[in-house]
Amino acid sequence: MSNIKLSKSEENYLKSIFNLSEFGNKQVSTNSISKILNIEPASVTDMIKKLSKKNLIYHEKYKGSTISKSGIKIALQIIRRHRLWEVFLHDKLKFNWDEIHEIAEELEHVSSEMLIDNLDKFLKYPKIDPHGDPIPNKLGEIDFVDKISISDLKINEKGIVSRIINEDEEFFNLLKKLKIEIGSEITLIDKIDYDNSVEILIDKKSVIISKDISNNIKITKI
Repeated sequence: MSNIKLSKSEENYLKSIFNLSEFGNKQVSTNSISKILNIEPASVTDMIKKLSKKNLIYHEKYKGSTISKSGIKIALQIIRRHRLWEVFLHDKLKFNWDEIHEIAEELEHVSSEMLIDNLDKFLKYPKIDPHGDPIPNKLGEIDFVDKISISDLKINEKGIVSRIINEDEEFFNLLKKLKIEIGSEITLIDKIDYDNSVEILIDKKSVIISKDISNNIKITKI
């Protein structure tokens, strides 16, 4: 684990850059960082300079920022802590799955390696968090399982909801109304060409969901 000490703000930036970079595979624009963190571009530019000096990212003027190998290593540990805390909050303290993200955003900055290792052991080394996202292990390794969007199903095909991408509170409230959660079985009934929405069968009821909703729900085919 890196000995580089980062502030809470620096960790938030690094995690966001990592997520936007698709695991370090592409450059990230200042505007995209500004948008996801809801922070003015000028402030983002200042932070990019700080992270560049610590060799956690590489920045090219007018092109964007690339996260370094050491930056990726730290970002994965922040994500590990976040997702382990989500499992603890949901499974042990019985918080609802739409309540845990915001609390875990605070707890992820508690960086005691011993605490996180013991938490992982206490939870019996979970592979996914309550939203279906994979949890990196101590070495930063992640087990990926092939998942597709609901709209990728063919008519009459079935799938189990295995990941929720959007962690916005309003989105979770909508899923509650639709009775969609991790483990829910979904059958695709129809695809609507007009707006790419889809009709699905969930909990023995037929509902129509938009393309945006279906893209934010990942499933495993059965």
